[in-house]
Amino acid sequence: QVQLVGSGGGSVQAGGSLRLSCAASGFTYSTCAMGWFRQAAGKQREWISSIETDGSTYYRDSVKGRFTISQDNAKNTLYLQMNTLKPEDTAMYYCAAARRTGRDCVYNDWGQGTQVTVSS
Repeated sequence: QVQLVGSGGGSVQAGGSLRLSCAASGFTYSTCAMGWFRQAAGKQREWISSIETDGSTYYRDSVKGRFTISQDNAKNTLYLQMNTLKPEDTAMYYCAAARRTGRDCVYNDWGQGTQVTVSS
């Protein structure tokens, strides 16, 4: 059974930094990507960033230049370094694992979420 355990959230002032971690275990399939999503109160969950098996990284425009996704394969851990945080970054952050489904890479497993709150 896949387990994704997110941690590292907290409360910071605008301009501050946080590093989220996601410890992964129990995979019965090869992932095609790992990613971070977030959901603010009253809004839909949105994709933030992903990293593919070849190391390619992708970011939502609003976080480009501020957030950095990385992974440590030896530790089976995914990270999201978040710098220059803004109040609009306040949300519950989720890590996720994707598996290949036909031609698509579909996010199939989710962590429990870690709260990030940025005050102005």
